[in-house]
Amino acid sequence: MHQILVYADSLSWGIIPDTRERFDFNQRWPGVMELELSESDKPVRVIEDCLNGRRTVWDDPFKPGRNGLIGLEQRIEINSPLSLVVVFLGTNDFQSMHHRNAWESAQGVGAIITAIRRARIEPVMPIPEILIVAPPKIQKAKGAIAPKFEGAELKAVGLNEAIRRVADDENCHFFDAGTVTKTSRIDGVHLDKDQHRVLGKAIAEFVRSILPEC
Repeated sequence: MHQILVYADSLSWGIIPDTRERFDFNQRWPGVMELELSESDKPVRVIEDCLNGRRTVWDDPFKPGRNGLIGLEQRIEINSPLSLVVVFLGTNDFQSMHHRNAWESAQGVGAIITAIRRARIEPVMPIPEILIVAPPKIQKAKGAIAPKFEGAELKAVGLNEAIRRVADDENCHFFDAGTVTKTSRIDGVHLDKDQHRVLGKAIAEFVRSILPEC
Protein backbone atom coordinates (compact mmCIF):
# COMPACT_ATOMS: atom_id res chain seq x y z
CA MET A 1 0.00 0.00 0.00
CA HIS A 2 1.29 3.45 -0.93
CA GLN A 3 1.29 6.20 1.69
CA ILE A 4 0.68 9.75 0.42
CA LEU A 5 1.24 12.82 2.59
CA VAL A 6 -0.83 15.88 1.67
CA TYR A 7 0.92 18.98 3.04
CA ALA A 8 -1.42 21.88 2.57
CA ASP A 9 -3.74 24.57 3.93
CA SER A 10 -7.49 25.19 4.31
CA LEU A 11 -8.23 24.43 0.64
CA SER A 12 -7.29 20.83 1.47
CA TRP A 13 -8.35 20.81 5.13
CA GLY A 14 -11.80 21.26 3.65
CA ILE A 15 -13.20 24.34 5.30
CA ILE A 16 -16.80 24.95 4.22
CA PRO A 17 -16.75 28.41 2.61
CA ASP A 18 -17.97 31.29 4.80
CA THR A 19 -18.15 29.01 7.86
CA ARG A 20 -15.72 27.49 10.36
CA GLU A 21 -17.04 24.01 9.61
CA ARG A 22 -15.33 21.20 7.69
CA PHE A 23 -16.39 18.90 4.89
CA ASP A 24 -16.34 15.18 5.69
CA PHE A 25 -13.30 13.14 4.66
CA ASN A 26 -15.06 11.61 1.65
CA GLN A 27 -16.14 15.10 0.51
CA ARG A 28 -12.78 16.91 0.61
CA TRP A 29 -10.37 16.32 -2.24
CA PRO A 30 -7.72 14.23 -0.39
CA GLY A 31 -10.46 11.82 0.66
CA VAL A 32 -11.92 11.73 -2.84
CA MET A 33 -8.44 10.95 -4.15
CA GLU A 34 -7.93 8.12 -1.66
CA LEU A 35 -11.27 6.55 -2.50
CA GLU A 36 -10.68 6.86 -6.25
CA LEU A 37 -7.24 5.26 -6.07
CA SER A 38 -8.23 2.56 -3.60
CA GLU A 39 -11.13 1.47 -5.80
CA SER A 40 -8.67 0.95 -8.65
CA ASP A 41 -5.46 -1.08 -8.61
CA LYS A 42 -3.62 1.53 -6.51
CA PRO A 43 -4.56 1.08 -2.84
CA VAL A 44 -3.34 4.09 -0.89
CA ARG A 45 -3.45 5.65 2.55
CA VAL A 46 -3.71 9.44 2.46
CA ILE A 47 -2.22 11.26 5.44
CA GLU A 48 -3.70 14.75 5.73
CA ASP A 49 -1.38 17.39 7.19
CA CYS A 50 -3.49 20.39 6.30
CA LEU A 51 -3.57 23.52 8.46
CA ASN A 52 -5.84 26.52 8.02
CA GLY A 53 -3.77 29.60 7.25
CA ARG A 54 -0.53 27.75 6.48
CA ARG A 55 1.91 29.82 4.40
CA THR A 56 4.90 28.56 2.48
CA VAL A 57 7.68 30.19 4.52
CA TRP A 58 6.11 33.15 6.35
CA ASP A 59 4.64 33.55 9.82
CA ASP A 60 1.09 34.61 10.60
CA PRO A 61 1.35 37.59 12.97
CA PHE A 62 -1.90 36.57 14.68
CA LYS A 63 -1.73 32.76 14.86
CA PRO A 64 1.36 30.66 15.67
CA GLY A 65 2.59 27.70 13.64
CA ARG A 66 1.51 28.80 10.17
CA ASN A 67 5.00 28.86 8.65
CA GLY A 68 5.10 25.79 6.42
CA LEU A 69 8.82 25.23 6.86
CA ILE A 70 8.63 24.83 10.63
CA GLY A 71 8.62 21.14 11.55
CA LEU A 72 8.22 19.92 7.96
CA GLU A 73 11.30 17.70 7.98
CA GLN A 74 10.09 15.99 11.15
CA ARG A 75 6.68 15.39 9.56
CA ILE A 76 8.36 13.57 6.70
CA GLU A 77 10.32 11.47 9.16
CA ILE A 78 7.26 10.76 11.31
CA ASN A 79 5.14 9.54 8.41
CA SER A 80 7.77 7.55 6.48
CA PRO A 81 7.80 5.46 4.42
CA LEU A 82 6.07 7.73 1.92
CA SER A 83 5.59 7.10 -1.78
CA LEU A 84 4.51 10.65 -2.49
CA VAL A 85 4.27 14.08 -0.86
CA VAL A 86 1.65 16.42 -2.32
CA VAL A 87 2.35 20.10 -1.61
CA PHE A 88 -0.63 22.41 -2.15
CA LEU A 89 0.32 25.82 -0.75
CA GLY A 90 0.53 29.46 -1.76
CA THR A 91 -2.90 30.99 -1.24
CA ASN A 92 -2.22 32.31 2.26
CA ASP A 93 1.00 34.03 1.16
CA PHE A 94 -1.35 36.69 -0.26
CA GLN A 95 -3.32 37.53 2.87
CA SER A 96 -3.67 41.27 3.39
CA MET A 97 -0.86 41.52 5.97
CA HIS A 98 1.70 40.15 3.47
CA HIS A 99 3.09 42.16 0.59
CA ARG A 100 4.24 39.28 -1.58
CA ASN A 101 4.11 38.57 -5.28
CA ALA A 102 3.82 35.35 -7.27
CA TRP A 103 7.57 34.93 -7.69
CA GLU A 104 8.16 35.19 -3.93
CA SER A 105 5.44 32.67 -3.12
CA ALA A 106 6.86 30.25 -5.68
CA GLN A 107 10.29 30.60 -4.07
CA GLY A 108 8.58 29.62 -0.83
CA VAL A 109 7.36 26.46 -2.53
CA GLY A 110 10.95 25.85 -3.61
CA ALA A 111 12.11 26.08 0.01
CA ILE A 112 9.42 23.53 0.96
CA ILE A 113 10.76 21.14 -1.68
CA THR A 114 14.29 21.52 -0.33
CA ALA A 115 13.11 20.77 3.22
CA ILE A 116 11.27 17.62 2.12
CA ARG A 117 14.38 16.30 0.41
CA ARG A 118 16.57 17.22 3.36
CA ALA A 119 14.46 15.29 5.85
CA ARG A 120 16.14 12.44 7.70
CA ILE A 121 14.55 9.10 6.86
CA GLU A 122 15.70 5.58 7.56
CA PRO A 123 18.15 4.44 4.87
CA VAL A 124 15.96 1.49 3.85
CA MET A 125 13.00 3.78 3.12
CA PRO A 126 12.33 5.47 -0.24
CA ILE A 127 12.87 9.16 -0.89
CA PRO A 128 9.32 10.23 -1.76
CA GLU A 129 8.31 11.67 -5.08
CA ILE A 130 6.95 15.23 -4.82
CA LEU A 131 3.83 16.56 -6.52
CA ILE A 132 3.39 20.33 -6.48
CA VAL A 133 -0.19 21.54 -6.90
CA ALA A 134 -0.71 25.18 -7.87
CA PRO A 135 -3.88 26.66 -6.33
CA PRO A 136 -6.71 27.82 -8.56
CA LYS A 137 -6.71 31.55 -9.28
CA ILE A 138 -7.87 33.57 -6.28
CA GLN A 139 -11.00 35.60 -6.98
CA LYS A 140 -12.02 38.75 -5.14
CA ALA A 141 -12.75 37.50 -1.63
CA LYS A 142 -16.30 37.68 -0.32
CA GLY A 143 -18.00 37.16 3.03
CA ALA A 144 -16.25 36.85 6.38
CA ILE A 145 -12.78 36.37 4.88
CA ALA A 146 -12.92 39.44 2.62
CA PRO A 147 -10.76 41.67 4.89
CA LYS A 148 -8.18 38.91 5.35
CA PHE A 149 -7.75 38.47 1.59
CA GLU A 150 -8.23 42.05 0.45
CA GLY A 151 -6.22 42.56 -2.75
CA ALA A 152 -5.06 38.93 -2.89
CA GLU A 153 -6.44 38.42 -6.39
CA LEU A 154 -4.10 41.14 -7.67
CA LYS A 155 -0.97 40.13 -5.75
CA ALA A 156 -1.28 36.48 -6.82
CA VAL A 157 -1.39 37.11 -10.58
CA GLY A 158 0.89 34.62 -12.35
CA LEU A 159 1.20 32.26 -9.37
CA ASN A 160 0.49 29.05 -11.28
CA GLU A 161 3.19 29.71 -13.87
CA ALA A 162 5.69 30.80 -11.21
CA ILE A 163 5.08 27.58 -9.28
CA ARG A 164 5.29 25.54 -12.47
CA ARG A 165 8.76 26.94 -13.16
CA VAL A 166 9.95 26.04 -9.67
CA ALA A 167 8.53 22.52 -9.98
CA ASP A 168 10.29 22.08 -13.32
CA ASP A 169 13.58 23.43 -11.99
CA GLU A 170 13.38 21.08 -9.00
CA ASN A 171 12.35 18.05 -11.09
CA CYS A 172 9.01 17.68 -9.31
CA HIS A 173 5.66 16.59 -10.69
CA PHE A 174 3.25 19.49 -11.24
CA PHE A 175 -0.52 19.85 -11.40
CA ASP A 176 -2.39 23.12 -11.93
CA ALA A 177 -5.64 22.92 -9.96
CA GLY A 178 -6.94 25.88 -11.95
CA THR A 179 -7.18 23.70 -15.05
CA VAL A 180 -10.05 21.71 -13.51
CA THR A 181 -11.74 24.07 -11.05
CA LYS A 182 -12.16 27.67 -10.01
CA THR A 183 -12.27 28.82 -6.39
CA SER A 184 -15.46 28.93 -4.35
CA ARG A 185 -18.52 30.70 -5.69
CA ILE A 186 -19.27 31.63 -2.09
CA ASP A 187 -16.03 33.19 -0.79
CA GLY A 188 -13.71 33.33 -3.83
CA VAL A 189 -10.78 31.64 -2.05
CA HIS A 190 -11.64 28.13 -0.85
CA LEU A 191 -13.36 25.21 -2.60
CA ASP A 192 -17.02 24.28 -2.70
CA LYS A 193 -18.07 20.65 -2.23
CA ASP A 194 -18.49 19.93 -5.95
CA GLN A 195 -15.09 21.53 -6.62
CA HIS A 196 -13.43 19.24 -4.07
CA ARG A 197 -14.90 16.24 -5.89
CA VAL A 198 -13.74 17.39 -9.31
CA LEU A 199 -10.25 18.19 -8.02
CA GLY A 200 -9.92 14.94 -6.08
CA LYS A 201 -10.82 12.87 -9.13
CA ALA A 202 -8.43 14.82 -11.36
CA ILE A 203 -5.49 14.56 -8.96
CA ALA A 204 -6.20 10.85 -8.43
CA GLU A 205 -5.88 10.30 -12.16
CA PHE A 206 -2.60 12.24 -12.21
CA VAL A 207 -1.23 10.41 -9.16
CA ARG A 208 -2.13 7.04 -10.67
CA SER A 209 0.57 7.60 -13.27
CA ILE A 210 3.16 8.57 -10.62
CA LEU A 211 2.79 5.74 -8.14
CA PRO A 212 4.23 2.91 -10.28
CA GLU A 213 7.48 4.90 -10.41
CA CYS A 214 7.73 5.15 -6.62
